[in-house]
Amino acid sequence: MLIKGYDVGPLVAGESLLARPGFWSNYLLSMCSDGGCAERPVPEWFGEDGADVDALSEVLFDPEGWPVFRVPAEDGPGAVVIYRYLDGDYGTDYLLTRSGRSCAEQIASWDGDSSGTGLTWRELIRIADSPSFAADGVHDTAVRFLLLLPLLSDPDVPESASARIAAALAVAGAPRGTASIAAEHLLAHLTRRSRHDSSWASPLSGT
Repeated sequence: MLIKGYDVGPLVAGESLLARPGFWSNYLLSMCSDGGCAERPVPEWFGEDGADVDALSEVLFDPEGWPVFRVPAEDGPGAVVIYRYLDGDYGTDYLLTRSGRSCAEQIASWDGDSSGTGLTWRELIRIADSPSFAADGVHDTAVRFLLLLPLLSDPDVPESASARIAAALAVAGAPRGTASIAAEHLLAHLTRRSRHDSSWASPLSGT
């Protein structure tokens, strides 16, 4: 697989991994950690277990094939999520793709912590809820939303945000009893470490 603008690894389509047990714990569990919370995040929050997580981790961080998750949008920019593993340097990179531009633009990374510009809640929802069925990638809006969730960098989310996260987690296989717990922890972490500043140019503005 080739993504213009990202030429640093052996990229392979990863969308089939989204339904594998252990994926969402690998992807989101570390973002549930909050030093102020007594509860320790566990894979069971996502309907998974430690064996699932360990097995899929080996696939996600395979130096011979970096999984790519494409989130194409019908109207406006889409996104690409890439698991990176190069000489012990591992993490997740987030790119935006735009119609009319040949190269993708990297806007953020996750290496145990976040760096980059991120998206507002409204921008995240706009991409998640407008899949392009003509393009290869992830079309389910709940899964698209969860893939984009680590990009959230907005402290001013609506009151319905936690419920939306919990509903998406339930669609992805999390038990309803723990989906709400995971959603609350995710939202607390993402809004607490928010980097968004109203004076910054949005990565969707093209500036």
